[in-house]
Amino acid sequence: MKVENTQVQMRKGILEYCILEIIARGEVYASDMLEELTAAKMIVVEGTLYPLLTRLKNAGLLDYSWVESTSGPPRKYYKLTATGTEFLEQLRLTWLELVDSTTFIINRKKSN
Repeated sequence: MKVENTQVQMRKGILEYCILEIIARGEVYASDMLEELTAAKMIVVEGTLYPLLTRLKNAGLLDYSWVESTSGPPRKYYKLTATGTEFLEQLRLTWLELVDSTTFIINRKKSN
């Protein structure tokens, strides 16, 4: 078994949460999300991001608006809906619980 496969699966598991956290800061363009996720070593490509954004929008968690661009075609900016904000709050609590649980397990001393 390759460790890289498990690492990819771990990143995929938290990708949706990370995307919602980025969008929660304010309206954001998809390429800016991609740039931040790449910088954070989430290893995301456009082929992963756009279907996920569409799924989140179809679930009622995101909305978007078109904004004219001076350097090309209009850009689609994403924002959270009220439902998306509530959903994110629940994910945030779950994430914090997982961090605590994982830290507990990692720091636990081996028993004899």
